[in-house]
Amino acid sequence: MPYTIDYLALLLTIIVISYLCGSISTAIITCKVMGLPDPRTLGSGNPGATNVLRTGSKVGALITLIGDAVKALIPLLIVKYLLQKQGIDWHLPAALAGLAAFIGHIYSVFLKFKGGKGVATAYGILLGLNVYVFAACAATWLFMAAVFRYSALSALTAFALAPMYTWLLTQRVDWTIIILFISILIFIRHKQNILNLLANRENKLGSKK
Repeated sequence: MPYTIDYLALLLTIIVISYLCGSISTAIITCKVMGLPDPRTLGSGNPGATNVLRTGSKVGALITLIGDAVKALIPLLIVKYLLQKQGIDWHLPAALAGLAAFIGHIYSVFLKFKGGKGVATAYGILLGLNVYVFAACAATWLFMAAVFRYSALSALTAFALAPMYTWLLTQRVDWTIIILFISILIFIRHKQNILNLLANRENKLGSKK
């Protein structure tokens, strides 16, 4: 479809709505509903599943993990469905919906443009775009977590490889560029974790610190 005014307006609408969806903090809502400590007071200080796990609630951490993934997955799939129904190429708009939700998660308008580190939300994007890319990244995370027991190291390794997986398994330049951008943002959001890993100060999975 040519880049008409209507098409660009559609993209803008998709981006704004998806960003707002991504801005909703699953971790904070889950902890408030379950009567758990604010996840921002634990571990790395970010509102994410790892810090919810540090409250001692595996159920809360699982809810947060799924919620953070779903808030990118749902807008992406809705865009895909609606555009397919109209005979419009969905690949780029759906990927942009996922990207906007991801940015909303890490720079939430509801949290004064602060937020999580985006790993679970990025996995939701991968699942919506291509299940094989998702599986490759998930397998990488699980392997690294099982061997080294560091959540941050597992995520960084998986998303260092994510652009390569995307290109090899989809051959789509637009998706590869978007996933590369997401991976760079994940590394930026994990700056302190990287420093902690280098100094051997990073908390391992299961730690309540």
